Amino acid sequence: MRLLPVTTMLAAALVLLPAAAAENRQRLIVLSDLEADPDDSQSLVRLLLYSNQIDIEALVATTSTHQKTRIAPESMRAIIAAYGKVQANLSKHEAGYPKAAALKSLVREGLPVYGMQGVGEGKDSAGSEAIIKALEKHDQRPLWISVWGGANTLAQALYRMRHDRTPAELARMIGKLRVYAISDQDDTGIWIRTQFPQLFYIVSPGGYGAATWGGMHVAEPGFDNTEVGNSWIAEHIQQGHGPLGAAYPDVGYGAEGDTPAFLSLIPNGLNAPEHPDWGGWGGRYELYIPALENTDPKGFNGNVPVTQESRPIWTNASDSYAPMVFNEYGRNVRAHDKTASGFKTTIWRWRKEFQNDFAARMDWTTKPYSAANHPPVARLGHAAQLTVRSGEEFMLSAAGSTDPDGDSLSYLWFHYPEAGSYKTPLKLNSAENLAAVWITAPKVDQAETAHFVVKVTDKGKPALTRYQRVVVTFVPAS
Repeated sequence: MRLLPVTTMLAAALVLLPAAAAENRQRLIVLSDLEADPDDSQSLVRLLLYSNQIDIEALVATTSTHQKTRIAPESMRAIIAAYGKVQANLSKHEAGYPKAAALKSLVREGLPVYGMQGVGEGKDSAGSEAIIKALEKHDQRPLWISVWGGANTLAQALYRMRHDRTPAELARMIGKLRVYAISDQDDTGIWIRTQFPQLFYIVSPGGYGAATWGGMHVAEPGFDNTEVGNSWIAEHIQQGHGPLGAAYPDVGYGAEGDTPAFLSLIPNGLNAPEHPDWGGWGGRYELYIPALENTDPKGFNGNVPVTQESRPIWTNASDSYAPMVFNEYGRNVRAHDKTASGFKTTIWRWRKEFQNDFAARMDWTTKPYSAANHPPVARLGHAAQLTVRSGEEFMLSAAGSTDPDGDSLSYLWFHYPEAGSYKTPLKLNSAENLAAVWITAPKVDQAETAHFVVKVTDKGKPALTRYQRVVVTFVPAS
């Protein structure tokens, strides 16, 4: 393999590559209409299990179209209290779990009114003030607003900043904001996106049936959906897993529809929060103006008005994916004979892995370190960005990967065509389940990028996966 130096011609293509700091802890504020649906409580239980890897700065109780005049901060505190009973045991497995008292101090309240009724003069709340204070911190990291219900608390913070700040100050503060909303659950989402067109905003507007986040729980016909079944949830999350597991409610409508709003913030080697089009546990999204008819405007969404977007937003993207399945004899894995495609597939394709990760962390709440499983450490034997000429063969290797429990490791390399500019699927020149694989660069007439991902999975129970992503730039041979 011949690696080319980074040239001026390729500089623009490489600007989007992740820096070494991409795995730093992300800052997060949650807006939740807890008690409108059991899934908010479910998502909060999961989030607390990753509270040592994400810097939670506020948990704000809000309204939504499904709960217009009530907020439930007391329910947040009850779940945090359950977490407090297992925090010491969690800390035996990984460092950094905050005390329950620290998390309780972050609970804030939005106004108990619906949508735009909570936006304007005299409509400030502890929740909107928490957003502004977080943006005023001397912290250069982006601030993620994870919207599990209505967005009016965020809308009020933006209203207040526009009223009180200079245009330059407002632009600087908005530049630090990253919003991931689970659909529009009040009428402020479209107002925010129209009034603040420069704001980074991920959402599937319109009917819930066309939303990416459905990949969290929708059962795909013809595939193994074990990990979202009620029996699996009872066995691996709810029962026999201490106070926090017991706080995880049964599914009412759909399990954890809000969870994708923070899944991409978990540092697993795959997630790249600043690049929604690269794909990760929280799904994959592209920046464009969706046509109104493509947003399922007449589908169920709690009667929130659906109008044409006025500017590009990060929204639905489609993946095609055939999962690998276990082979009893011969090569360890083979491709499923069926392929899933669509918006939900961008989340569903990782579901077995993030559900197993959830189950393992729930084990941490009650088990000693020696009796639980811990994720492997995926490492590359080369740089995470490579440049290769057309027609040349190159190697990808994760041979330096390790496991803290001493478990045997399995590897799976694949080309992720939707994530790069080179869209034609590329086959490996060797078995895909080797630690190191070989690939031949395709013929290109201009620089093109291709994303290759390795899954490193241990053989513990439940099996846990970590990733590495390699972005390869293909350049013409001459």
